[in-house]
Amino acid sequence: MVDRRADVEKLHVELQGRCYDMEYAAGAIKTIKNADETFDNIRENLKNAIFLKQQLKYEESRKKKTNPSSVYKRLSAHITLDLPELPELSDVVRETANRVESIMNKATHSNV
Repeated sequence: MVDRRADVEKLHVELQGRCYDMEYAAGAIKTIKNADETFDNIRENLKNAIFLKQQLKYEESRKKKTNPSSVYKRLSAHITLDLPELPELSDVVRETANRVESIMNKATHSNV
């Protein structure tokens, strides 16, 4: 009977230890579930940071492209295009020359 009682007490101690382990694991799972919102916020912030970095990179590359051509645009604003009146030019050539001149004027006025 004494041996039996010792066995029961040993099983009781083991059962208490396992119950404690289960309660600890359940608490850890609840904590992980509560952290889900935090991880969602982190994910959103990372996505926003990547997007903003891409925008900055795009703007920097855009600035690099406009700076070298701005010298040309400033120089071309001072150059005038005088087309002589030649009767042998066809109407198509004149129209094309007028279009080129108007495009150049628009380009110089849009940069001012």
